[in-house]
Amino acid sequence: MQTAATPYEVRFATDPDDLSAAARLRYAVFVEELGGDGPDVDHDARLERDGFDAHCAHLVLIDPARDRAALDHVVGVYRLMGAEGAAAAGRFYTEGEFDLTPLKTSGRKLMELGRSCLHPAYRGGSAMLTLWQALSAHVEAEGVEILFGTASFHGTDIAALAEPLSALHWRHLAPPELRVRAHPFQRMDLVPEEAIDRLAAARATPPLIKAYLRLGGVIGEGAFVDHAFNTTDVCLVLDVARSNAAQRALYARAGA
Repeated sequence: MQTAATPYEVRFATDPDDLSAAARLRYAVFVEELGGDGPDVDHDARLERDGFDAHCAHLVLIDPARDRAALDHVVGVYRLMGAEGAAAAGRFYTEGEFDLTPLKTSGRKLMELGRSCLHPAYRGGSAMLTLWQALSAHVEAEGVEILFGTASFHGTDIAALAEPLSALHWRHLAPPELRVRAHPFQRMDLVPEEAIDRLAAARATPPLIKAYLRLGGVIGEGAFVDHAFNTTDVCLVLDVARSNAAQRALYARAGA
């Protein structure tokens, strides 16, 4: 997929070069930039992969001007998993951190979003918008009703993250019917609502989380401290049907 308005291409990765380039971008972001690690990380080849990849679709953003032979052409990634993929894998990836019972018993069509990342040189411009536009089209075509996945704060120092986590809890907690819960459970209501410095909390909240909140996303109860990936994770849930007209229009234009 390519449009006149953007120099990028977006497609689902099917060939080994696209998949390897996606894993290399994930390594650059999650391992080299954020300090993550794990048993499936290939440090010698600089690839970040896991056992869920084989059961997911990988939406990749391509810059045709970059070197495909050097596996440098993928500059953005979204990993998508539906119910069939989760059944084949044994569970959704998110279930390793959150109890998804409210979502799995809702009768709604689910899609998990994971391993979202963008090359540092492409942040803050049209690249993410292009990737989101393709994701939006896929969600509509598949009739997806609920999107969910983990989103991360860098670091595992809960005290340092107390204000942004508390702001999410007090202002964006999911309604009971969508309220997944972290396991093991790390409280997020660490600072009284009236004591939060809202500007500081907003500055400390990653752009991806803020973008989903603008689309009507909500946050599960509690956070998961992921020491292996050096992150503190929250679960974002977006009920597509509950988004108002303005939010749906925003999503269709690729969001933030």
